[in-house]
Amino acid sequence: MAGNPFLYLIGIAGGLFLIIVIAYILVKNKTSKDEAQRIRRLREGTKEKYFSMEILYQKLYIFYKKIPLAKRYLLKIRRKLEIIHIDDEYKTRMEAAKIITKGIVAVVLLTIVIVVLSKDNPLILAFLLLFEMFLIESIMSGMVDKLDTKLLKQQIEFFADIRHAYHEFNMVEEAIYEVSQRNEQEVSRQGEKIHEILISDDPETELEKYYDIAPNSYLKEFAGVSYLTKEFGDRTIDGASLYLKNLNNITEEMQLEILKRDRLDYVFQSLSIISIVPILLLQPLKNWAVSNFSFTTQFYNGKGALIVQILLVILTYASYILIRKIKDTGSIKEEYVNPDKVWQMKLYKKELIKPIVDLFIPKPKTKEYRKITKNMKEAAYKQKIETLYVNKLVSCIAVFFISIGIFNIIHNSAINYVYNEPTATYDLIGGGSEEENEKGMILTKQDNETIRKLKGNPKIKEEDIIKELKRSKYYIESTDMEIETAASRIYKKLQIINSENFQWFELLLAFAFAWVGYLLPTLMLILQKILRKLEMENEVMQFQTIILMLMKIERVNVEIILEWIERYSNIFKEPITKCVNNYEAGAWEALEALKNEIAFPQLIQIVESLQAAVEKIPIVEAFDELDNEREYYQEKRKEANARLIQRKGMIGKIVGFAPMVCVFVGYLIIPLMIVGLGSITDSFSSISSM
Repeated sequence: MAGNPFLYLIGIAGGLFLIIVIAYILVKNKTSKDEAQRIRRLREGTKEKYFSMEILYQKLYIFYKKIPLAKRYLLKIRRKLEIIHIDDEYKTRMEAAKIITKGIVAVVLLTIVIVVLSKDNPLILAFLLLFEMFLIESIMSGMVDKLDTKLLKQQIEFFADIRHAYHEFNMVEEAIYEVSQRNEQEVSRQGEKIHEILISDDPETELEKYYDIAPNSYLKEFAGVSYLTKEFGDRTIDGASLYLKNLNNITEEMQLEILKRDRLDYVFQSLSIISIVPILLLQPLKNWAVSNFSFTTQFYNGKGALIVQILLVILTYASYILIRKIKDTGSIKEEYVNPDKVWQMKLYKKELIKPIVDLFIPKPKTKEYRKITKNMKEAAYKQKIETLYVNKLVSCIAVFFISIGIFNIIHNSAINYVYNEPTATYDLIGGGSEEENEKGMILTKQDNETIRKLKGNPKIKEEDIIKELKRSKYYIESTDMEIETAASRIYKKLQIINSENFQWFELLLAFAFAWVGYLLPTLMLILQKILRKLEMENEVMQFQTIILMLMKIERVNVEIILEWIERYSNIFKEPITKCVNNYEAGAWEALEALKNEIAFPQLIQIVESLQAAVEKIPIVEAFDELDNEREYYQEKRKEANARLIQRKGMIGKIVGFAPMVCVFVGYLIIPLMIVGLGSITDSFSSISSM
């Protein structure tokens, strides 16, 4: 009996445990259902109910990354977009996939047009399809440029909001953070990054890192001015905040840049298309000319037209490249490529290649070496001199073999014309009917049998052909006059076939073209240098704006101003960097050396003012004319931009319309005149002989 209470306790404990387990299971099930419903409700609030392009682009990004060729373009575009969509992986992937998709659609549509218009001309078709490989990259770069311009326009609104927020908080970092949190635009990501820099433990180091990845110089200026204001404090000048005044200066600079880009886009919006379209018209123009003026058949189906077509294709290539170079605003920073990791340097380091390339590279300290390196610096060529000469040699060899190939194609074209075109037995001015063309084709096949027996003998005479024709089954019942006429016709064809071989002078031409190919990279350097010189005045005026922003900030000295100018310089980067490096050894001497290296009067004036600020007068007094004549310099900047756009537009129109003019004049009008006059002369000669 003593054990009964113990058993009761065990039974009660077991029952309670069972009740607890059952209660736990019931509560858990209920909780799981509630959690599932809560998650479902959350997903319903975020899940797309309809078709989403954003999700599609995310999936396309993953798909493109698996395709080798598409992956190459995808990663290249991504590297540029990462600068704009800083720390925003979702947006970067979406925009990269969107650009690739639009580029593919554009190329597919263009390919269909090219195939439809040029299907009867395999050579032009091949040239145009190869040209598309270059075109797709240009299309995608143009789309990235538009995103950069879009970011620049967002910055105008962003800085306007910063002004209002700064009035409210009176703290730079708080104003930037507040405005950055208000919207989802691309510029907000930049604002968040700048805010992180300002509140970091080492803002100066973080700021230097940001300078390397900032999408444009205006965000660099904004970040730098914000940092200086946070560190040294704001000042009130003429009743206004110096920080807000500097912000206004940056905004004015951006407005000028946006106007400049918009005008360039307007001037060049159709020139790239105009330079390409004429090459698509070659086959339609040929078909029109042959159908309406049958006497041009011999020209358009012969090697003369083929030579003209090749020259027009080369001209179109050159025109398109030049237009892209002329229009370039430098809006997107070119990605840094390690000079030692480019394919040219990998090729150069090969044991067999290096000694050959070294034979062409001028020796250091020679006049030619100094000239080449100077051109590279002035053109902002960021690769090594070995890379330049590998490009020159590769271009030379490629042009040589392409020239040899084109000469062989021209010869084969002339021979194929003899073998495959109907032999004309009618008046060329009047043209031939379909029946006459069929007879001409029969005659061509008959002539081909004789030609195949006699070709290869350059000393053959008409008498030999007459003997062969008399043995032919086609001329058994022909008169002597008919045989002599046929022999004369076949003799002319044999002369063409026997002469259409690779000639010695063509080898000389191939070497001449190869020499042009060797010079081509150097010519592109010179062109780049010329285009950069057009931007000199614009860059110096940007230096003036930077000085205007810095000169009234306390504890700013000449060295800080030089460092800022170096950071935003492009054309004058090399001499300014040298001046900054030599500044500690002697400020006046470093500035004097800089003044001797540059030849641009407006920059020399700035250097002289910096020299005065080093030893004689304060920075504010040295550059007081910048503040006093701010409006004048703004108007001057607008005028300089207008002149630059006008100059670029004039050059662009000449280059852009050159292919169209050459197509209509060189491929249509001149052949019609020359062949037409020749046909008329032959017809009159025939009438006179009758």
